[in-house]
Amino acid sequence: MDRFQGPSPLAGVQGAAPPGGVRGEAPGTHTMTIDPVELVLLVPLVAAALLVVVPSYRLGAAGNMLACLVTLVCALMLLGDRPVPGQYLLVDDLNVVFIVLNSFVGFTTSTFSASYIAHELETGRLTPRHLRFYHAMFQLMLFGMNLALVANNIGLMWVAVELATLTTVVMVGIYRTHEALEAAWKYFILGSVGIALALFGTILVYIAARPVVGEGMDAMVWTTLIAHARDFDPPLLNIAFIFLLLGYGTKVGLAPLHAWLPDAHAEGPTPISAVLSGLLLNVALYALLRFKMLLAANPDAIAPGPLMIALGLLSVIFAGLMLYRRRDIKRLFAYSSIEHMGIIVFAFGMAGPLGNFAGLLQMTMHSLTKSAIFFTVGHIAQVKGTQRIAEMGGLTETHPLLGWGLVAGVAAILGLPPFGVFTSEFLVVTSTFAREPVLAVLLVIGLLLAFGALLLRLTDVAFGPVRGPIGPVHASYIPLFAHLLLVLIAGIWLPGPMVAWFQHVAALLG
Repeated sequence: MDRFQGPSPLAGVQGAAPPGGVRGEAPGTHTMTIDPVELVLLVPLVAAALLVVVPSYRLGAAGNMLACLVTLVCALMLLGDRPVPGQYLLVDDLNVVFIVLNSFVGFTTSTFSASYIAHELETGRLTPRHLRFYHAMFQLMLFGMNLALVANNIGLMWVAVELATLTTVVMVGIYRTHEALEAAWKYFILGSVGIALALFGTILVYIAARPVVGEGMDAMVWTTLIAHARDFDPPLLNIAFIFLLLGYGTKVGLAPLHAWLPDAHAEGPTPISAVLSGLLLNVALYALLRFKMLLAANPDAIAPGPLMIALGLLSVIFAGLMLYRRRDIKRLFAYSSIEHMGIIVFAFGMAGPLGNFAGLLQMTMHSLTKSAIFFTVGHIAQVKGTQRIAEMGGLTETHPLLGWGLVAGVAAILGLPPFGVFTSEFLVVTSTFAREPVLAVLLVIGLLLAFGALLLRLTDVAFGPVRGPIGPVHASYIPLFAHLLLVLIAGIWLPGPMVAWFQHVAALLG
C-alpha cells in the first residue's frame, strides 16, 4: 500500500508568479504570450469557426485532424509548463490527466472519422452541407470538454459541460431520421434534467462558501473553495453533493440515470459514440471528483464514498444483466460503457490511495479500449449495412483485420490479461476484498455477468457462420491498433513517471 503514496514527479512545476507578473519574466517586463492552456481552448474554437465554411469534405476532414493534432501537442506541453491559476483557468495534476487523454482520443477519433464519414457521404446518408456542420460541431464539442476540464470556476465548468452536451445532442440527430431525432430529443430532455440538478448543487456550494470567502467571484473559484472547504456549512455541502451526484451522474451514465446513453450511441454517427464513451463521460466524472474533494476536505460533511459505491454497484450489475438482451451492436457496447463507468465510480467511492489509483487507471484504459471498439464497430456496421447483431457474423473469416480487431478490443474490455483493463480491475477487486469482502463479491458478480454477455455476442459476430454482405471495407486501422497497443503495453508495463503521477493524483482525491 505504501508504494502508492509517493510524491508526484510533476509536483512543484506549478509555482507562484514572480514579481514581473508572468512566470519566467524579469520584473518590469511584459511580453504578450499565450499559454498552452489557452491554445487548448483557442485552437478548437477557431477551427470550429473555420470548418463551418470549408466547402470541400477532404479539406474539412484534414482541417479537423490538424486542429486535433495541434490541440494534442498543446495538451502535452501542459505536462511540463503549467500556467499560474487564475480566476477562470487552472491546470493541476488532476485535470492534466483528463486533458491529455481527451486530446489524444479526440485526435485519433478525428482520424477514424475521416474514413468513416467519407463512406457516409458516398452512400448519401450525409451531404456536404452536413459534413461542414459535423466538423465544426466536432471542434466545438472538444472546446466545451476542454473548457470544463481547465475551468477554475465551478459556474464556468457547469456552462462548459452544458455546451459539450448540447453539441453532442445536435450531432446525435445529424442523420435527421425519426430514430435519430427521437434519440437526440431524449438525450436533450434527460441531459437538461441532469444539468439542472447539477446547477442547483453548484448554487448550494456557492451559498455554503459565501459566508466564509465573501460575495462575488471568489465564492465560485475552485482554488479558493478547496482552501476554505473545512469552514463551509456541512449540511449545505451534503445537500449540494447529492444534487451534484445526481446531476453529473446523469452525464456519467450511471444507472438509473442512463436512459439517454444507449439511444445516443445507437442513432448517432459512430465517431460520436467513441467520443461519448471515451471522453464526455469522463468530463462529467471529473466535475463530480472536484466536488468530492470539497466534501473530503470538510471533516463534518458526509462521506461521499457510500453514495458513489451504491450507484457504481447498481450500474455494474444492471448493465451486466441488460447486456444479454441487446440486439444492436452499438447499444451492446453502450451498456458496456455504463458497466465500466460504474466500476470507475465504485473505485473512486472506495477511495484511498489504491482505490483512487485503480479508478484513474480504469478510466484511462476504458477510454482507450472503448473508443477502439467503436472504431471497429463503425466500419463493421458500414460493411454489413446494419447494426443488428443477428445480421453479421464470421468477421474473422471475411474481414480479418476488423474481426480480430474486435476480438482484441472485446478481450481487453472484458479484463483479460495481458491488457491494461485486467490490471485496473484486479486492483479494484483485490483492494475491495481487503476492506469490504461483501462489496467485492457483488462487484465480481456484476463483472461476470458482463463477461458472459459480451463473450456470447463476440462468438456470434467474430466466429459464427458468415452472415450479411462481405464487400470491401475502406477503413483507417491506425487509430484502432494504436489504442489497443497502448492498452496492451499498459497491461505489461506502466512507466515509472506515470505510476508516480497517478499515485500523487490518488492522494489528492483522498
